[in-house]
Amino acid sequence: MLNYAALSPALQERINEDRRQGWVNPWRCDDARALRRNPQRDEPTLWRPAFVRDVEKVLHSPYYNRYTDKTQVFSFYRNDDITRRALHVQLVSRIARNVGNALGLNQDLIEAIALGHDLGHTPFGHAGEDFLSQLLYQETGRFFNHNVHSVRVLDKLFCRNLTLQTLDGILCHNGEFVQQGYKPDHRSPLSFAAFDAKIEECDRNEAIIPSLIPNTLEGCVVRICDMVAYLGKDRQDARRARLLQGDEPFSAEHIGLENAEIINNVTVNLIENSYGKDYLEMDEEMAREMKIAKQENYDFIYKNEKVAAVYQENIQPMFQAIYYRLLDDLIKDRRDSWVFRHHIYFVNNNRRYYLDTSDPANDYLNEEPNQIIADYIASMTDDYFVDLYHDLFPLGKHNIRYVSYFDDPK
Repeated sequence: MLNYAALSPALQERINEDRRQGWVNPWRCDDARALRRNPQRDEPTLWRPAFVRDVEKVLHSPYYNRYTDKTQVFSFYRNDDITRRALHVQLVSRIARNVGNALGLNQDLIEAIALGHDLGHTPFGHAGEDFLSQLLYQETGRFFNHNVHSVRVLDKLFCRNLTLQTLDGILCHNGEFVQQGYKPDHRSPLSFAAFDAKIEECDRNEAIIPSLIPNTLEGCVVRICDMVAYLGKDRQDARRARLLQGDEPFSAEHIGLENAEIINNVTVNLIENSYGKDYLEMDEEMAREMKIAKQENYDFIYKNEKVAAVYQENIQPMFQAIYYRLLDDLIKDRRDSWVFRHHIYFVNNNRRYYLDTSDPANDYLNEEPNQIIADYIASMTDDYFVDLYHDLFPLGKHNIRYVSYFDDPK
């Protein structure tokens, strides 16, 4: 039987009374605080406030559609019931908005961060991210991390003039470790100069990424809700993919075992322990059980030997082959290559809405070649990546065998 927690009657009454009195959370990020690189552009209106504009900029960004065919966890399945990254970001947004609504935070800012936080993800999930980072580091000494690249997509590739608060939340969402408390980083005022320096530091030293802390409570909400959104959903998907048999010894009392329980119980715990505070907090038991739940997911799902073998034997060498073939095409200026036809021209065409692309300084082709190749590969969906490999290497020995809808579950 599912076990759903509920907010205490005392807190429910307090929240209702605060709303009757018109209470405004003093730690919410108001739209008036929004900072843009170009403040004269994208001025807020009554019907499109500052962070609503950010939400719409993310939704209409050139790569948003590509979430649909990007791996969340399970790459090698033809199954429409298994989560892709498009659904994941929507779940993060919905869960985080529920928390933000109860705490009196800015739900538009939460939505913008949540919908944009994975735009920089590679094909084939975190495995693809690792493979691309290895290649980029080998050639340039710079790392590839999807949170940093999500910022690059919106702020540099397509120059969408998003607010610094949204970009900061996207950069700092990538916290794979569970904390009992999440307090915004207010050690220094937000500025684009400091933010750009932080991005550069991440490129050179990826070890600092786990220590990044959002500047806003809204960013902290998205960071923890990112984990809440996938903990139970990955278990649900693993059963649909037949990696789990339903008898795994998941151990939890307060957090729950099923997706719906986990979402509800962590949400309730966060609201119960965070309302009226300038930080987010879970109680000690919930934080402990979240750590356990994450570790059990690693033990039973993410480290599954059958899945890992496919990545190592096929996906990794495909990444290497594609990377160096495209890099050679770019350096030798082969204008009929897909890196030009599908990527460089595409980026420049979309930049023209925000930049004067006739100015050589704004011509994407003038950027560092390895960065262009990393941008292109990161933009690819899973299917595009595989099809590109076979187009470039018709006799290539690597291939993906997908589990179809009709494979015998036995």
